[in-house]
Amino acid sequence: MKAVLCESFGPAENLTLAEVNSPELKPGHVIVDVRSCALNFPDVLMVEGKYQSLPPFPFTPGGEFAGVVNAVAEDVTQWQIGDEVFGGCGHGAMAEQVSVAAKVLRPKPANMAFATASGISTTYGTSYYALKQRANLQPGETLLVLGAAGGVGLAAVELGKAMGARVIAAASSAQKLAVAKQAGADELIDYSDGELKDKVKALTEGRGADVIYDPVGGPLFDQCMRCINWNGRVLIVGFVGGDIPKLPTNLILLKSCQVVGVFYGAFSGRFPAENEQNFAEIIDLFAAGKLQGLVGAEYALDNFVAALNCLSQRRAVGKVVVNI
Repeated sequence: MKAVLCESFGPAENLTLAEVNSPELKPGHVIVDVRSCALNFPDVLMVEGKYQSLPPFPFTPGGEFAGVVNAVAEDVTQWQIGDEVFGGCGHGAMAEQVSVAAKVLRPKPANMAFATASGISTTYGTSYYALKQRANLQPGETLLVLGAAGGVGLAAVELGKAMGARVIAAASSAQKLAVAKQAGADELIDYSDGELKDKVKALTEGRGADVIYDPVGGPLFDQCMRCINWNGRVLIVGFVGGDIPKLPTNLILLKSCQVVGVFYGAFSGRFPAENEQNFAEIIDLFAAGKLQGLVGAEYALDNFVAALNCLSQRRAVGKVVVNI
């Protein structure tokens, strides 16, 4: 089978598309013929050697996918050959086949495209866990979403609206903000000029946002700490801006606010029942038409370099998907 291989850390151009052996079918596992692999910024960090956990060489990037079950281990009873599924795997999905534990798969809704389904596991799983369990977002609260046109950011905009919040979408261009507006954002902020704090306060009568969803980090984080409302919650989701900011603890005291980490991978492993309940609710929201799962760019497997660079160069709007 064909698979993208990373044999040394560096830019996407260092990766190769190679013929490799099909994955081994282990007990408790399922082999899936991958139809679509959705990319996330951690995929970029992983191939560059900058992610917090790195697999041994050689490895195949791609942490979430949708496809068709090809083979099932003897001890697996919940899946059959031919089932259409989606799921997450950490890495390995940018290939024609992937072997995953049966428990990480979920049935793909019949009316959902493979490309859309491939981007649900990490993107919506992360954002819903952040807003529901970590922020305890309440109807009527104001939610500020940074990076609001990217994968997790756009999911946070949609989920925030579905949960009854007033959503302020913040991004770096008018094009990206237009996408966030279509996803339901109530207010828009272009922070390409470096000004965020004053714009947020102007939209909140000086109070600031009740919840801030920050997958960007960098210099914007300091401004987030200065435009969070009293008793607010700042969600640390990632650092696509490149720099890991330092925490001004005096502002936590003065704002009586919380700075909350969002490590979705650990949550899903530690609390599988809660995670499954989250996904049941996410699928219900899709069925109700409250979530759309925008796929902004699709690439063929042999054009994987362009797909990864779309993310690394911060050009992504919605999900970036590699179809196989």
